[in-house]
Amino acid sequence: MENNEELNVTEAAAETPVENTEAVEEVKAEETTEAPVAEEKPSKSRRGRSKKQKIETTEEKPQSEWTERVVQISRVTKVVKGGKKLSFRAIVIVGNQKGQVGIGCAKASEVIIAIQKAIADGRKNVITVPIFKTTIPHPITGKSGAGAVMLRPASEGTGIIAGGAVRSVLELAGIENILSKSLGSKSPLNAANATIEALKSLTPFNDVAKRRGLTMAELLN
Repeated sequence: MENNEELNVTEAAAETPVENTEAVEEVKAEETTEAPVAEEKPSKSRRGRSKKQKIETTEEKPQSEWTERVVQISRVTKVVKGGKKLSFRAIVIVGNQKGQVGIGCAKASEVIIAIQKAIADGRKNVITVPIFKTTIPHPITGKSGAGAVMLRPASEGTGIIAGGAVRSVLELAGIENILSKSLGSKSPLNAANATIEALKSLTPFNDVAKRRGLTMAELLN
C-alpha cells in the first residue's frame, strides 16, 4: 500500500502544470525593451526656408577718357602771425586727347589734396582746340606773364617738337605734329598758360571760309 501511495504522489507531481516559460520570457522581454524614441525632425527656421545667398557681381567701372598729368609740385611758404605756414602747389594738365585740354593750379597742406584740387580746377577750365588733320590750322604765339610760346603747324610725321609743360599740353590736346618754341620765362606755369592762350586763339578754317564767302576747297587751294 505504501508503494502505491508513493506512485500516486509521483504521478500527481508529474501531472502538475509547469510554469509557462514562454510567457515569462515574453514579460521579461517587454520589461527590457524600451519605448521607441521619437525621431527628432530638423527644426525649421523661423522664416521658413533659408534665404538664398545673393551672388555679388563685380562690374568693372568704365575708364574715364580724361587723362591727368602732373607738371610741377612745389613747396610754398606763407609768413603768418606766429611763424610760417608750409603748403604745396600742384600744376596739373587735364585732357582727353580729342581736342579738349585744360590747366589747373591749386594749393593745399598735403600733396594728394593739392593734386585733387588742381584736377578739379583743370576740368572747370577746359578749352576746345581746333585741330586740322593732326596739327594746328595756322601759326600763332601765346603770352602769359613774362613767358611766351610760339606754335607752328608741321607736316605728317614730324611729331611734337616741344618740351616740359608745353609738350604735356599739346599731347593731351590731341595734337600729333607741331613745332614750338618757348620764349622768355621758363616757369612751367607761365609756359602752360601761354600754350593754352595760343591754342585758345586759333581760328578754324570753317570760320575763315564763312567770313570770306568761300568753300573749304576754295580756301585751301
